[in-house]
Amino acid sequence: MAGDNGMILKSDAIGSCVVIAAYAPKKRVGSLAHVMLPGRSPEKCPYQKTRYAADAIELMLKELNKLAVDVADIEVCLVGGANVLKRNDDTIWKDNIDSVMELLKEKNIKIRAKALGGEERRSVSFDIERGIVSYREGNGEEKVLIDKVIGNNIKPQIKEKLSWDMKV
Repeated sequence: MAGDNGMILKSDAIGSCVVIAAYAPKKRVGSLAHVMLPGRSPEKCPYQKTRYAADAIELMLKELNKLAVDVADIEVCLVGGANVLKRNDDTIWKDNIDSVMELLKEKNIKIRAKALGGEERRSVSFDIERGIVSYREGNGEEKVLIDKVIGNNIKPQIKEKLSWDMKV
């Protein structure tokens, strides 16, 4: 899912998944990808390929390219990758984090901020016009991860409340 000024992109129920919020600050366009599985989808998988990290990132870059964004101008924030089942033998959360980070590194895409790991589910909201990525852990308070208006990463505190009733 990609968009420009005036759009707020959201993703909920982020457990072991990793959400990638990609932003091109010069053009003020962005995209959100909700990665559920590491690596690339099997060749025989005819649908829902973007559940996989490699396929989701490729589609995200393709959609941003349609909006005249160069890969070199993209910055990302990562949210999720939690061990929500709280099982020692569950590694999908770690595999998702590792896969996404490795793929972004291969494409030379800058990771500006991240809220990864832990054991709580998260939700994320991305205000493209203002370049603000915020998230919640469980039922906790909203935290601003990055605010491009201010131009820096924010410590876990509420810098600005976003409107949760805006429709995308």
